[in-house]
Amino acid sequence: MRTRAFMQVDVFSETAYRGNPLAVVLDSEGLGDEAMQAFARWTNLSETTFLLPPTPEGRAQGADYRVRIFTPGGELPFAGHPTLGSCHAWLAAGGQPQQAGRVVQECAKGLVPLQQDARSGRLAFAAPSLSRSEIADAELAPVLQATGLQAGQVLARQKLNNGPEFWALLLDDPDTILAMQPDLMALHGLGMELAVAALYPQAGKTLIGRASREARAFDSASGQAPRAAEADVEVRVWFNAGTSLSEDPITGSLNASLAQWLLADGHLQAPYVASQGINLDRSGIVNIAQDAAGQVWVGGHVSAGIRGEVLL
Repeated sequence: MRTRAFMQVDVFSETAYRGNPLAVVLDSEGLGDEAMQAFARWTNLSETTFLLPPTPEGRAQGADYRVRIFTPGGELPFAGHPTLGSCHAWLAAGGQPQQAGRVVQECAKGLVPLQQDARSGRLAFAAPSLSRSEIADAELAPVLQATGLQAGQVLARQKLNNGPEFWALLLDDPDTILAMQPDLMALHGLGMELAVAALYPQAGKTLIGRASREARAFDSASGQAPRAAEADVEVRVWFNAGTSLSEDPITGSLNASLAQWLLADGHLQAPYVASQGINLDRSGIVNIAQDAAGQVWVGGHVSAGIRGEVLL
């Protein structure tokens, strides 16, 4: 064991402790798979990351650092909020990218470019390649039963895979999403990760869902966290966790693949803002943009919560 620099950061919220937490071990050289997995189980966060120098092949292609991403149950090839959080921690620890204004992360999925908005400081990663396929009616039926949804409430559906795979449903109304109380054991038995999304009206966003969202946000006049920005999309995600499913506060990988799907099929136009985490009393905001080449960028604020050292 030796002392290693450590940070715990909060991702996808301008206000600390209102987003999705991530543990980052900044100097992970010499750590084996078992040590990384054991520490990830101990932190008991959705993800813990371990930063390393890039491989020679990665460095030759412009990688600035390499990251390994672990859940309490295993390693992931890619995940969104760990990508933003790891990049923030790497820069805060003095990391210098090979190319000014552009950071390249190496992970099991491959190379992931990131950019930082000079004005806001907000980081964004390039959404990785996506494969997607249809969810058949026979596959959807048990999902509807487990979630309490009606077939008419599902406007579109896709299986989305950019490393993790999600069964994604586009629903009729944000209120439908916020009211959902799925049978988690039943969903877990289906062996899938579930994501739901719904669009807010483009004019006069006065639905009860918006009022519910704002009612759950702190009032800036009180000196507490400000209200979240108006969202174009409401999102909820449930991950497999042990013997059941648990809801994730804010999910970068899903919002990346969701954006690629919704933009490609004409459900939305970029830029747009996604809200996630309301039912967990979080204020997650994900900023989606698309450049002239069609590349989707997934952005969000990151704030440091803990700085220190760990013995590993």
